[in-house]
Amino acid sequence: MAERPVAGKGRLALALMLATLLLGGCASRPDAPDSVRSASTAESGGWVVVQRGDTLGEIARRGNVPLERLQRFNPDADSRRLAVGQRLLMPTQQERAPSGGPYRYQVRPGDTYSSIARRFNTRSSRIQAANPGVEPTALRVGQVLQVPLASAGTAIAGRSASTGSSGGSSSAPAPARASLPPPGDLPRSARNWPWPLEDYRIVRAFGADGRGTLQPMLLATNRGAQASAVADGEVRFADSMRQLGQVVIVHHADNLQSVYALCEKPLVANGDRVSRGTPVCEVGYSSASERYDLLFDLRHGGKPVDPRRVLR
Repeated sequence: MAERPVAGKGRLALALMLATLLLGGCASRPDAPDSVRSASTAESGGWVVVQRGDTLGEIARRGNVPLERLQRFNPDADSRRLAVGQRLLMPTQQERAPSGGPYRYQVRPGDTYSSIARRFNTRSSRIQAANPGVEPTALRVGQVLQVPLASAGTAIAGRSASTGSSGGSSSAPAPARASLPPPGDLPRSARNWPWPLEDYRIVRAFGADGRGTLQPMLLATNRGAQASAVADGEVRFADSMRQLGQVVIVHHADNLQSVYALCEKPLVANGDRVSRGTPVCEVGYSSASERYDLLFDLRHGGKPVDPRRVLR
């Protein structure tokens, strides 16, 4: 005799039973810690699960953590492609993620030097060296560790600007040391270029910081501002980079490159030909600075150039 279809209350009971079994199975998995919560109940220090309609900004707001810190503690999370069911680590108030490292990381259940190193794209030996006296086999939950980064900093350096990859988030480039190209070695074409923004103020000039790390120029602007190409050229990169948000790299004549980072979204694609003044990206908002900031970098043959030598 054919089975009768389950209807009404029977179907509801079956659904609830299956949901209970599934939830019970997840809770018993060794890789699903007790601190996993839905993103709608985000709390610092635990893991949250992305729900339909969630954004990184909304999750950060509910967890009461800066968006930039949330992004840095989840370097593999692509803000444009959050997946339902994806797990994100919510940093605690004791944790910090400076752009150049080292991070302050609070140990969670099940952590090892190796697992922490995998999360932040570094090596366990570097973490051990940065925490002398801490026994790797006796990590304590809540213990704060220094986590140096293998590729740290927000300076666009050490990375080939000729990349044409569009395969999602990339590792942050290593910081450049404070060695400038000799004066007067720029080609004649690198003169009187316009600034990438119409309305801006320089909040960080190009130059070395207190540690001798060369930092690119940082420009503050207004909401809705678009950065424009400073010269004719070809887009060689238009995608995301870890810690740098959306990034656009344009190659110009005479082996010159311009870089536009911390963008909200690119307005061009790899391979596009652009003219001087063509909008290349929308400037993004930084919750850390509470401003709309553009990180702007110029390079000649891969070497950093002070933009004030070229821009009019």
